[in-house]
Amino acid sequence: MADRTPRVLAVWCPDWPVVAVTADDPVAVTEGGRILACSAGARAAGVRQGQRLKLAQRLCPELELRDRDPEAEARRFEPVVAAVEAFTPRVEVIRPGLCAIPVKGPGRYFGGEEALAAKVRTAVADALGQPPVPDAVPGAVTPATPTTPDTLTAPATPARPGTPATPARPGTPRANTPQAQVGVADGLFAAVLAARAGVLVPAGRTAEFLAPYPVGTLGDEAPAELLGRLGLPTVGAFAALPSEAVADRFGPAGTAAHRLARGLQPRPLVPRDQEPDLAVEQRFDPPEPLAEPLVFVARTLAEALHQRLAGAGLTCRRVAVEVACADGRTASRLWRHEGRLSATALAERVRWQLQAWQGAGTFAAAGEDPDTGFTLLRLAPDGLSPDQGRQLGLWGQAVADDRVERAVARVQAVLGHAGLRRIEPAGGRGPGEQAVRVPWGEPYDAAVPADAPWPGRLPEVWPAVVLREPAPVRVLDGAGQPVTVDGRAGVSARPVLVVVRGREERVDGWTGPWPAVEYWWDRSLARRRARFQVVVGGGRALLLTVEGGAWYLEAGYD
Repeated sequence: MADRTPRVLAVWCPDWPVVAVTADDPVAVTEGGRILACSAGARAAGVRQGQRLKLAQRLCPELELRDRDPEAEARRFEPVVAAVEAFTPRVEVIRPGLCAIPVKGPGRYFGGEEALAAKVRTAVADALGQPPVPDAVPGAVTPATPTTPDTLTAPATPARPGTPATPARPGTPRANTPQAQVGVADGLFAAVLAARAGVLVPAGRTAEFLAPYPVGTLGDEAPAELLGRLGLPTVGAFAALPSEAVADRFGPAGTAAHRLARGLQPRPLVPRDQEPDLAVEQRFDPPEPLAEPLVFVARTLAEALHQRLAGAGLTCRRVAVEVACADGRTASRLWRHEGRLSATALAERVRWQLQAWQGAGTFAAAGEDPDTGFTLLRLAPDGLSPDQGRQLGLWGQAVADDRVERAVARVQAVLGHAGLRRIEPAGGRGPGEQAVRVPWGEPYDAAVPADAPWPGRLPEVWPAVVLREPAPVRVLDGAGQPVTVDGRAGVSARPVLVVVRGREERVDGWTGPWPAVEYWWDRSLARRRARFQVVVGGGRALLLTVEGGAWYLEAGYD
């Protein structure tokens, strides 16, 4: 029986990592020190995917670089997936910005592939809040010019006499203007390329559509460099090889790539799992003007949420606290749960969040605006996973950890969420930079690693007391003149006196300086300073810092 490959429709949103960030054109999203995606203005200046950052900034000096935000990409892509799910629940999200569905069932229901593609394109454009791009060209089998993955220009040359020419596609949209293209072909691999080209490949002609593409398009599984040396630079040339010869020479990976080159599908679509809706909510009619009643309601909702999770055998990593007002304003905040928050602790976090929103002016305080009030309080679990339970030991660390968690919950209930903090190591040169205070229970990811090399870092004799804010001091030489440090870390004279809060301390010994030049490439963050360790009367030691010609007391040693 012939190897029949199912028809697949793919929806591709170009430059989705750029769409997910908020920035003006030209902008580029970076990952691993290279350009991941860029806007139309950046591309017009010569910026391309995979370029190093220095080259991209040299080509486009006004280029704005942003780090990739996978969570924002997934969150902004969810309306697109929901729009496609209206046609079939069997949606596979390949990555944010790209999804696919099988064509067979929806195509019959909506009047054929062309009608289905048009309806999907319109629905996705509505979800993105943008007018749709022109319809995909049916019957075209010639691929887009394979220069870079971001190229949106389709060819004007027909594949064979009688096939209508594919008109040129519009230019790449500007930054943060989401667009979508739809393509149909045999199998997922070809459908993705068809979406990039904006064409509907007729059934049975997928191999012809793929033939002009470079063999490297097949991915890492295909030995592109070796095939190029063998005189097989295109997908079509690779597909013409006998299957047995490819299997003998390249093994399973080469066989899979060969199937893709011939327009066959190595695997079916894998629809995404539908998470159960376990959210709990309470609506208020008439609107509730005070925040206090919401706290009492939050306790009941938290208990109901725990019961729903337990009934489904699930736990969650986070819980979203969402509120809405009569004037249309809404707010949401994620709180880490990890299966550790009791109903009481979760209700307390709702109280803290309401207080924080009112303190920041997000919502009017009680009595300020009688025409507004809270209309909705909702708790929604996020990041569901099977509940493996918690097995506490009869002795040892497990019991101690459990007691600590219960004690922390009681203390936070009295002092608030930020009332109890833990110390985490951080990167830096000074003692005040090498430790940060994090609210208990909140995750912490250091912006810079603590174990990275830090030129100018103090030797490992840590001060006993570190001031929250360095205190101004004066450092004088034997003639009573201020001691200075030049740009090459040269000291003008030996420190003799340190004046701390009007009291003179004689210097018995000193060492330094340890110069530190930080963020020299960013004028707004650039700092140049030097640190000294001095021993004063009574054997006490001080850590002094000089910056901009001024001296400061940073820490003290016992």
